[in-house]
Amino acid sequence: MNYRTLGKTNLKISELSLGTWQVGGKWGSGFDDAHAEKIIHSAIDSGVNFIDTADVYENGMSEAAVGRVVRSRKENVYVATKCGRQINPHVDAGYTPKALRKFVEDSLKNTGLERLDLIQLHCPPTDTYYRPEIFGLFDDLKKEGKIANLGVSVEKVEEGIKAMQYDNVTTVQIIFNLFRQRPAELFFREAEKNNVGVIVRVPLASGLLTGKFDKNTSFEAEDHRNFNRDGEAFDKGETFSGVDYEKGIEAVNELKQLFPDTDNLAPIALQWILQYPEVSTIIPGASKEEHLMSNLSALDRKKLTQAQIKKMNGIYKEYIKADVHQRW
Repeated sequence: MNYRTLGKTNLKISELSLGTWQVGGKWGSGFDDAHAEKIIHSAIDSGVNFIDTADVYENGMSEAAVGRVVRSRKENVYVATKCGRQINPHVDAGYTPKALRKFVEDSLKNTGLERLDLIQLHCPPTDTYYRPEIFGLFDDLKKEGKIANLGVSVEKVEEGIKAMQYDNVTTVQIIFNLFRQRPAELFFREAEKNNVGVIVRVPLASGLLTGKFDKNTSFEAEDHRNFNRDGEAFDKGETFSGVDYEKGIEAVNELKQLFPDTDNLAPIALQWILQYPEVSTIIPGASKEEHLMSNLSALDRKKLTQAQIKKMNGIYKEYIKADVHQRW
């Protein structure tokens, strides 16, 4: 495992870490505690020391599983969680210091931790980024010893750049992958200038970049890849990174031509992200232990050549860029 500095937190964290949205099983399957704990233990055994969760992942069961495993280990494993998505309706007016304080305190109880290494606002509405009192609350929570650092998870580049204007924002979690390249422009430059850690989420475009899907692949009714392709439930950009599914399959088929001897594109897609030094860590999810090991195998592969990267970027420009680049 390689380790990178998480911005102004100065934490040294694994460049491939673990996201736990579906760690208890595949989307829509319910939550299996033993299954989740096995994956988390395996990640730590492999050198992962940063785990991302959220209070809304399976109604807190993911958060609790992370806490149980981390408390049982001797290694120093950093826990990042998120708050805000419990607000219903999820609108700016629902964001109050009182509500957010309760979410943080509930996460502490749920994880069983004395302090959260990183608490992140969970994709708040754009208007919330213009309310200093919301960000100021977390200075109070830090003084009280309940959190160590504040970050944000964002939908749009503009939100990430705005968040960096608050001195206490140490990290920004953002969607970035071969099919969502815009963050590599101004956002990465601003993050570097402000010493803000970049946590990359949805690195495989909801599995599209694994190369395991085709136009006939079906998804369970409770899987967001089935019901949220047009943004019916939440931001469309969360599902397949906002890419039209059939067009995405065409682009992936082109990628397969670039790597004809590879039946699993996931490690290659992760390698593409790791070429950027501005990235602090990637948090791919894993609903099976084999998914975790597939992701970690990116560290053992021969580095991508500049010629390969150029061709990969060419596929993005031909198939994807016009539809997604300026939207997020």
